[in-house]
Amino acid sequence: MKVSGFTIVRNAIKYDYPVVESIRSILPLCDEVVVAVGNSNDGTRELVASIDPNRIRIIDTVWDESLREGGAVLAAETNKALAAVSRNADWAFYIQADEVVHEAYLQQIRQGMEQWKEIPAVEGLLFNYKHFWGSYDWVGDSRKWYRREVRIIRPIRGINSFKDAQGFRMGERKIRVKSLDAWIYHYGWVKPPSAQQAKQQEFHKFWHNEKWINENVSPSQEFDYSIINKLSRFTGEHPAVIQNRMARQNWKFEPKSDVKPMSHRHQLLDRIEKISGWRIGEYRNYKEISD
Repeated sequence: MKVSGFTIVRNAIKYDYPVVESIRSILPLCDEVVVAVGNSNDGTRELVASIDPNRIRIIDTVWDESLREGGAVLAAETNKALAAVSRNADWAFYIQADEVVHEAYLQQIRQGMEQWKEIPAVEGLLFNYKHFWGSYDWVGDSRKWYRREVRIIRPIRGINSFKDAQGFRMGERKIRVKSLDAWIYHYGWVKPPSAQQAKQQEFHKFWHNEKWINENVSPSQEFDYSIINKLSRFTGEHPAVIQNRMARQNWKFEPKSDVKPMSHRHQLLDRIEKISGWRIGEYRNYKEISD
């Protein structure tokens, strides 16, 4: 079985992306990892090249900053990386630059790829998610966070990144997937407040115009992590590859108790989900195949 990883990144040092940890977390499962390194000015290319010269294959890209609607530039860049994946690969493992796969799930992931490799009807594999917020001690625990997403796909003609690169489609059709008993840890909201604020000011440009940014993005030098109303303390273990980064954390975060509560409607929907496991109205960018 041949597996190619792929990802995109730009200015990872400037915006403090854990791209090294992200790529290293999937390397045990991949024969190669294709990294589309966008036009950066902070040494990102050199950083990526240093991870594993024998298995990292860089393609240099230039982001089209005119693609400002719905984060479309992220899908465009993801498709560049996907197009460079080896055509004889059985699976393509997509990982975003702020996502990490816990080593505890590597065996389950490999078994899943082996199990479904010869079943063409299965076009992708679905992961569970933990979304960390503010620090490594807190996890988003409300409906605003997506629970699952496709991160392994077949590198076949027609499957492409969709909208803002959260998932994939076969043309306009949702791809058919099987669920894995595996988790991806999303650390996009865990970084120094200054780096988080700089990232917000930059990346909102790919969704909104300047007027919206001026009205909705704080001009502060530091991101305010306290504006959140539903977190749970994380009591598990983080992936081994992220431990050194955790040790370097140099800011404090504790949720505030006086944040405006969720609406009654969202509180009711949350209670239903906690009791039944059913998320009413959940957006699913995939078609899960039943056994």
